[in-house]
Amino acid sequence: MSGERDPGTSPPALAAPAQAALIQAALGARDQAYAPYSHFSVGAAVMARDGRIFAGVNVENASYPLTVCAERNAIAAAVLAGARELVAVAVATAVSPPSAPCGGCRQVIAEFARETTILLVNPEGERVETTLGELLPRAFRGEELAP
Repeated sequence: MSGERDPGTSPPALAAPAQAALIQAALGARDQAYAPYSHFSVGAAVMARDGRIFAGVNVENASYPLTVCAERNAIAAAVLAGARELVAVAVATAVSPPSAPCGGCRQVIAEFARETTILLVNPEGERVETTLGELLPRAFRGEELAP
């Protein structure tokens, strides 16, 4: 990724209107989640470097390992549209405090963001702002792989 930030640096500031749009996309997506087994609906939205927002939901399966998380579905939508660098992620759940992405999703976020803002929200208006570095210190990245 060009313009990568050094690990451990703060993510770029995200303007309030952009944060609001990202949060609204995640909350709106959550309503469309397919969670008939866990009843734990998750919506996620990611913002690409160019400002486009892509949403995703968790999609469960009776064969539990085939379930796909909302964050990974949102990232897949971004990749399909040609986005390769994320600047922010919002995750919407109905619990208090709002849930953070699972470990697998943290690793997938790290594939497309050196450091990024992650907003955890719920429909009641609770909000936790964190960073990828706080959630996944010393992420495994492609640099560790032999060429």
